[in-house]
Amino acid sequence: MSHPAQLGFQDAASPIMEELIFLHDHAMMVVFLISMFVLYTITLTISTPLTHTDMMDAQMMETIWTILPAIILILIALPSLRILYLMDEVSMPHLTVKAIGHQWYWNYEYTDYKDLTFDSYMLQTQDLFQGAPRLLETDHHMVVPTDSPIRMLVSAEDVLHSWAVPALGIKTDAIPGRLNQMMFTASHPGLYYGQCSEICGSNHSFMPIVVESTTLSSFENWSSMMLEQ
Repeated sequence: MSHPAQLGFQDAASPIMEELIFLHDHAMMVVFLISMFVLYTITLTISTPLTHTDMMDAQMMETIWTILPAIILILIALPSLRILYLMDEVSMPHLTVKAIGHQWYWNYEYTDYKDLTFDSYMLQTQDLFQGAPRLLETDHHMVVPTDSPIRMLVSAEDVLHSWAVPALGIKTDAIPGRLNQMMFTASHPGLYYGQCSEICGSNHSFMPIVVESTTLSSFENWSSMMLEQ
């Protein structure tokens, strides 16, 4: 999860988030090089009083500064399109979880099980256990097995919501009457926090998301316990 005064992204907890961080670093390096070149050109123009006569009508230079930005944009766009298609790909999930947004809590339904469904509410400050983050902890976690492709089906019951977990690199709008889907794979065990990312009313800030990634055996024990309740 994020911490105060953090300048970068959260640590990646899925292959998609790792790719997104690589794309960000790639784009920032291109922006940095362009900024340095522009700053050097401005400094040179201000500090040099002479003007070369060959620079007054230079078609070759005009051609270069027209083609070069197009090449740079292609170098940024191609990795971006690749990640976009990777994020939209859904193939052979091990588990399907349906998340339905309400005002102001989430309902989770494990569609591979007969009666495994529960509501997830934010824990009030007075109910927090030691070390739990305020406004981010919930009474029930969405538990998934580690290193297993998970398909999320996201919808809403009343108004627009958005199911987002930054560490996993996923964010999908929850729209009433529409079922959106996405895939993610948690690469290591842990707790990953998120929040509704669509303004959905007065308590929009109080419907957090907690995804708990655990081993397959622990997940099976948890699912058996939930089914017995």
